Amino acid sequence: MSNYNPYPAYKDSGVEWLGRVPEHWTIGPYKATIQIENGSDYKEVEADDGYPVIGSGGPFAFSSSRMYEGESVLLGRKGTIDKPLYVNGAFWAVDTMYWSIIKPGAHGRFSYYIATTIPFDMYSTNTALPSMTKSVLGSHIVAFPRFEEQQAIATHLDRETARIDALVEKKVRFIELLREKILSSVGKAFECEESRWIRLQHICDVMSRPTEQEEEKSYVRLGLYNRGRGIFKKEEADAEDMGDSDFFWVECGDLILSGQFAWEGSVALAGAEHDACVVSHRYPIIRGRSGEVLTEYLLAFFLSHYGDFLLNDCSRGSAGRNRPLNLGSLLKWKIPVPPMEQQEKVASLVRYRRELLRKVEISITLLKERRSALITAAVTGQIDLRETV
Repeated sequence: MSNYNPYPAYKDSGVEWLGRVPEHWTIGPYKATIQIENGSDYKEVEADDGYPVIGSGGPFAFSSSRMYEGESVLLGRKGTIDKPLYVNGAFWAVDTMYWSIIKPGAHGRFSYYIATTIPFDMYSTNTALPSMTKSVLGSHIVAFPRFEEQQAIATHLDRETARIDALVEKKVRFIELLREKILSSVGKAFECEESRWIRLQHICDVMSRPTEQEEEKSYVRLGLYNRGRGIFKKEEADAEDMGDSDFFWVECGDLILSGQFAWEGSVALAGAEHDACVVSHRYPIIRGRSGEVLTEYLLAFFLSHYGDFLLNDCSRGSAGRNRPLNLGSLLKWKIPVPPMEQQEKVASLVRYRRELLRKVEISITLLKERRSALITAAVTGQIDLRETV
């Protein structure tokens, strides 16, 4: 926040986590800025068109009736409680949400930005399904200036957060365009006269490197994002916390598939940072057979429309999203295998995307951290934004 100046004078808020606030700001409960109301079930008013029905993730259905019209800050009551929403218009809020009426003297957007800084983890009930009460939310201590200054702060935050969000979107879009280029390159394998259609079991090997868990050793388990978005690391665990599953070592260059969610595109290539990590038996590992097919090409193939079809066809089940992958069936399918020169072009794009994705993820994380820090600094008076509009 080095580009911003502090206020001329501060006072002690009397609240440990809030610290010092500008001398002329008011300190009080969050309910001094908004009147919190309960949402309601929408089933009896659900319609094909009409007013938006809003849940924790935003609008998802329509209502024939409106619950409220105007500016409102929506807060999670149960489930997803840490994603406040701002609405300006007519809407219906579901029963797992609170909605609010902006009080006189309070600015709607400023009240929303305050909500994004509430320490929900500290307040939520310690149950399997997190929940919040109106009294807890309303009693949360905040600091706020007069309306005109709230407006100036909100206007600056609107502008700066929109700029940061646009940068994030631009980076995400670039990765998506690169993915489309990879898929286009894979598509040429279907048109290439020199491509051979070969069963997967004849061109790849199923890898098995069982771990022998040691009591005093800890392990890093891996999981997969869907839609080919990569791998994430779970919290380190010792042998006692690993459960009854069998685990297997991962090496750089492995192609990991999710045994439960392969049909959602949960497939990824392990990098050097995943060496010595482990996956459970629910994550089959394969590698392209030397001289036959590159593992990077296999990844790109599974991200293609035909590859997605195969993963879906070989994932059977009726228990919601849990559709186990039949690896044996998958390996019997034939896929187009182009000449090695064409595979290398695809592999080069895959490697480039993976390296770029790692850098972009770091950049996006930093941008989001800056966004959060800016909002917190602004609504707690750590920086003076009165002259920035």
